Amino acid sequence: MAEHRAAFYAARPGGLRDWWTLLHPPYTAWHLAYVAIGAALAPHLDGVRLGATVLAFFAAVGVGAHAVDELQGRPLQTKIGDRALIAAAVVAVLVAVAIGAAGVARVGWVLVPFIVVGPALVVAYNAEVFGGVVHTDAGFALAWGAFPVLTAYAAQAGGLSWPVGLAAAGAAAVSYAQRALSTPARLLRRRARQVHGAVEFADAEPLPLDQQVLLLPLERALRALSWGVVAFAAAAVAARL
Repeated sequence: MAEHRAAFYAARPGGLRDWWTLLHPPYTAWHLAYVAIGAALAPHLDGVRLGATVLAFFAAVGVGAHAVDELQGRPLQTKIGDRALIAAAVVAVLVAVAIGAAGVARVGWVLVPFIVVGPALVVAYNAEVFGGVVHTDAGFALAWGAFPVLTAYAAQAGGLSWPVGLAAAGAAAVSYAQRALSTPARLLRRRARQVHGAVEFADAEPLPLDQQVLLLPLERALRALSWGVVAFAAAAVAARL
């Protein structure tokens, strides 16, 4: 039987620990790494612009999107009040928009579509509006994989290029894999009561199945991917500094 936590990174419910859990730390770091990768691909890397873009995505995704998501049935089982979650989501998205608006003066109007699309994705995906049409594996891959790469590159270069399009496709593919692993892991942790069965081998004793046996490879892969993408992003930025 798996330990009763909503996610492998979830802290014990209550107090500031709930805010830690709300941030989905490994996943937030993972998607902020896409920001760094997109920026590192630009012809010239501006540290101030990179820092501002990372902060904007931390606010919008790390805080805003996850606060909206927690309002949808409390999947993380936190004790944060609805008003606090709504306030956190609104303030975080406004901070991200304000950072983007300030960036327009330095980068140009090319940022405006990203400033509009970003908050729209937060609401459309996490609040599952329009019948959840965006809340899909493909929607996740595009919103939290490709979009950060493209936005960060545009913030650096003032436009887009075909190489960054390839990088965005790669980020989308990795994010699609993330979703493919995390969806069954969430089902096992948050909804499954019991798991019955066994794997029968031709030349060995049967392997009994339980929640922990099924969760272990999924969450090992998620942990490794989160650290791996962050390490790759750090190397890409370090090589440009």
